Amino acid sequence: MALTMNDMDRFEASMPRLQAIAYRLLGSASEAEDAVQETFLRWQAADVDRIEVPEAWLTKVLTNLCLNQLTSARARRETYVGQWLPEPLLSGDPMLGPADTAEQRESVSYAVLVLLERLSPNERAVYVLREAFDYPHRDIAEILGITEAASQQIFHRAKKHVADGRARTEIDEAAARRIIDGFLAAAASGRTEPLVRLLTEDAIAIGDGGGKVPARAKAFEGALAVAKFMRGLFKPSKAKRVLVGGSPEVYATTANGDPAVVAVLDGRVIGVMCLEVTAEGIAAFRNQVNPDKLGRANRRWAATDHGEPLLHAF
Repeated sequence: MALTMNDMDRFEASMPRLQAIAYRLLGSASEAEDAVQETFLRWQAADVDRIEVPEAWLTKVLTNLCLNQLTSARARRETYVGQWLPEPLLSGDPMLGPADTAEQRESVSYAVLVLLERLSPNERAVYVLREAFDYPHRDIAEILGITEAASQQIFHRAKKHVADGRARTEIDEAAARRIIDGFLAAAASGRTEPLVRLLTEDAIAIGDGGGKVPARAKAFEGALAVAKFMRGLFKPSKAKRVLVGGSPEVYATTANGDPAVVAVLDGRVIGVMCLEVTAEGIAAFRNQVNPDKLGRANRRWAATDHGEPLLHAF
């Protein structure tokens, strides 16, 4: 059926929320965009005059599309080359969604998106809808075709899994910049000790190259191992410059609300390193260098003012 302008406006008004839900569910901006587009096609084909609550209908369709995607994604990730990490979103990206509460901000943090990968599709859906968007359990039950009691049980189980896996410290952009400045100064010093002092004892470093770009798939574990890796990563080297095609500019920013380092070569983002910060220090470095997962970051980077680079890597 042909949509009226009013029908189009109703969908457009829901798009930011739908995109934010889909991104949290899938951990991929490109897949989230596809899910929202498919939801629009379902909306276009529906008898919209008979839909009493468009927001609820759209959320149900989108969520179930994402659940199907998550099920197939699990099979694909079993054959994924190296470590799979979510697609990072740079500061100000509207797909990050609501950020009014600590729960909303935390639900889209890079560390939590990694933890959500451990949940079943239903657990992930209940957690996202309840924690990030404050949907009542009766609505979640309707969306997922389960009972309200089951929704409550799934939520408590999912929340416990997420809480057991993180001890994140919420910081503002000014604090994030100080952390990045300190980290880069230590990494560029050529010495291990300044880096070790910034890290937690059980710090990790891991990367996602998707088999297209060299990345450390098996995590470096422990402060000393991570510090040595970071010292080597920022050490000048002709071989590295040849490998990536030059000397990348390094910038400080935030990604998914956390401190992040962005590597840019000839105006193109080639890597986003997200830092997980706790009260004890930096607990994790997760480096996304798979070019397939940097498309949205590149569009965002090109559209914003990012100041001068802090340094040139290697």
